[in-house]
Amino acid sequence: MRTTTPGDSTPHTVAELISRQWGDHRPGLKYRNPADGGAVTVLSRHQAARESAARAALLADLLPAGAEPHVGVLLDNTPEFPFWLGAAALAGAAVAGINPTRRGPELARDILHTDCRILVTEPAHLPLLRGLDLPGVRILVTGTEEYAALLAPYAAAGPGDGAPAAASAPGPASRFLLYFTSGSTGTPKAAVCTQGRLAAAGASLARAFSVTPDDVHYVCMPLFHGNAVIADWLPALAAGAPVALRRRFSASAFLDDVRAFGATYFTYVGRAVQYLLATEPRPDDREHPLRLGFGTEAGAVDAARFADRFGVRLVEGYGATEGGASVQRTPDTPPGALGRAAPGDDLAVVDPDTGAECPPAELDGHGRLRNGSAAIGELVNRGGIRFEGYWRNPDAEAARTRKGWYWTGDLFYRDPAGFLYFAGRTDDRLRVDSENLAAAAIENILARWSPAAAVAVYAVPDEAAGDQVMAAVALKPGERFAPEAFSAFLGAQPDLGTKMAPRYVRVVDAMPTTATNKIHRVALRRAGFRCQDPVWWSPPGGGQGYRLLDPESLAALLAAYAAHGRAELLER
Repeated sequence: MRTTTPGDSTPHTVAELISRQWGDHRPGLKYRNPADGGAVTVLSRHQAARESAARAALLADLLPAGAEPHVGVLLDNTPEFPFWLGAAALAGAAVAGINPTRRGPELARDILHTDCRILVTEPAHLPLLRGLDLPGVRILVTGTEEYAALLAPYAAAGPGDGAPAAASAPGPASRFLLYFTSGSTGTPKAAVCTQGRLAAAGASLARAFSVTPDDVHYVCMPLFHGNAVIADWLPALAAGAPVALRRRFSASAFLDDVRAFGATYFTYVGRAVQYLLATEPRPDDREHPLRLGFGTEAGAVDAARFADRFGVRLVEGYGATEGGASVQRTPDTPPGALGRAAPGDDLAVVDPDTGAECPPAELDGHGRLRNGSAAIGELVNRGGIRFEGYWRNPDAEAARTRKGWYWTGDLFYRDPAGFLYFAGRTDDRLRVDSENLAAAAIENILARWSPAAAVAVYAVPDEAAGDQVMAAVALKPGERFAPEAFSAFLGAQPDLGTKMAPRYVRVVDAMPTTATNKIHRVALRRAGFRCQDPVWWSPPGGGQGYRLLDPESLAALLAAYAAHGRAELLER
């Protein structure tokens, strides 16, 4: 029997949610313990809160006087990550989720830009930090004797013990997360998320999905990403449900974990659903307690396949980490649509140059868009904006909120009934396997390749979910594209993240330009990889290098788009 969620008052802060765990000895945190051969270890809610309280007291003592109360967390999904999330909430501090796919100077920039004076990491990630100039940053390495000795004096700390790390006690307006997103500046922006907004978001999702203490939230997406914290950890915290951690996502271990943890709910982003569908079917695929998945970019075709194979409903949603816009799915949402504007939002699809509202979409009998050039525009919120800004980036804030609206940077169209359909991303934004990337940052790296005279990077739709990186390259006179040399160049770039290498490379005689002599990115995106110029590609799976996209490979690729219900995206 499912029990009811404890308490009937809406929490005002994440600190309140952590404090509520004190004295609650029901399960709170589950994880596989490598010291015990991977057996499941269970901590009570009280034990998890106690660990957070100890780290909150330590943090208050370690932060230099006058320093911003920010702590960087460079960890996989180990128990230390939620411990430090809870610690930051109790101390009135903010966690900056540091992405381990970043490299070299870009990784150092993320840490220093967010004014982290404390960086929590683990031995596995220490190689990423070697050689980085991180002045004033103290590094704590979890799982070491030194770290255990540092924590030992604070073992008896309670949720209210010790002075707050911030200038005042935590409140709804206290910064809690600094989560990176990307944009047209070419460098990631740290979105500010306060305790009040996130506590309310967690409680709202817990109500929407009827989460109770009988549920178990499986956290298999990375906790440095907003999806795992906001849509998985926080709703469980609000409803009194335990969370179960997977260090890193594994499609092959997914069902084994679900059964071992008793998981009933999970979140996903990017290609996670496609990876799960690609596993070998088993007769017991439906023998598990999982009831719901919530996320983005699964697509209607693969969501239906997932439900058919695993018996689990997937709910697609749309919401910016920044909090500026949200789309909610309703039972009458048609196939392919994400839903309508969430309560309090006044969402519109507008021409990004003029601000004029785009006309409604005209759909044929198969739901295909007939007037895309007119109907597709940028999604904006003209209503109650919950955007809380970017850390030390006023220019990006101003661009995001011009005209007094919140501009999402995402392309949509709206049908006559008001349902919203995702149509892609604006010029400089890509989303590859759940990671937000900036085209300008990749261009800056590819520009170092000596044979290149000019480079343009842009998004093309992935055949299953999200985007892939495509680059157009104009070569210097006398140069030719050498795939082995290009692969070697990419491998030697210390700041090239793991998702940033181009899937497709179009070799052009000259870059297409506009009347003002700017690179004609719209023309490049429209053509994609179906063009007269030679296109080299690196097929999925890696390890094959770059090879020409010949007619046979192109036909197979287009068939994959059709199989996932995404062929229409190539026409837009």
